[in-house]
Amino acid sequence: MLELISVGTQIAKRRKALKLSQVELSNKAGLSRATLDALENGRAGELGFSKVTRLLTSLGLELTLQTAISRRPTLDELMQEDCDDKSLDRRG
Repeated sequence: MLELISVGTQIAKRRKALKLSQVELSNKAGLSRATLDALENGRAGELGFSKVTRLLTSLGLELTLQTAISRRPTLDELMQEDCDDKSLDRRG
C-alpha cells in the first residue's frame, strides 16, 4: 500500500532535482510552504487528493494505480508446503 510518507519523499527528491525551493513549489502548486514541508518530512497526517495532484503536476509527475493481484496457492504448492512442514516435525 502506498503511504503518504513515500509520496512526500518522492516529491522532495523531484523538487530538489528540479532545483526548486519549497517556497517556489508551494506557490506553483497553490498550497502553503508549511503543508509542503510537513508532507516532505513525513508529518502530514492527511492531504487532499487535489493538493497531491497539483504538487505532482507542478513537478511533471503523475500518480498511477495498479491492482495488487493476490493469487491463491495451487494444490501442488499446498502439498509441498505440507511435506516441508512434516519434514521439520522432530517429534516422531
